[in-house]
Amino acid sequence: MTDYNPRDLADLVLKPIITEKATLLLEQNKYVFDVLPKATKPEIKAAIESLFDVKVTGVNTIRPPRKKRRVGRFIGHKPLYKRAIVTLEEGDTINLFPDV
Repeated sequence: MTDYNPRDLADLVLKPIITEKATLLLEQNKYVFDVLPKATKPEIKAAIESLFDVKVTGVNTIRPPRKKRRVGRFIGHKPLYKRAIVTLEEGDTINLFPDV
């Protein structure tokens, strides 16, 4: 297994995603995170394991196609993003809402 610098790994995960679909995935012990577009699956796995002290069993990534955005007569694109769906081992959880 490759050793990663923990400081670099912390920068790969941007934020957790809390949508209706993501909360339904919580029942299956799957968590959704926004990650940098250059992040690879082994890097995402190492980052989640080091940040939250859990055991990751699988990582699925999503890179949706770019969408056009129009402002007046100028046409541009929305920024690219990448999402990771992380499956945890049985018994492990991530507390997304600490004592709300």
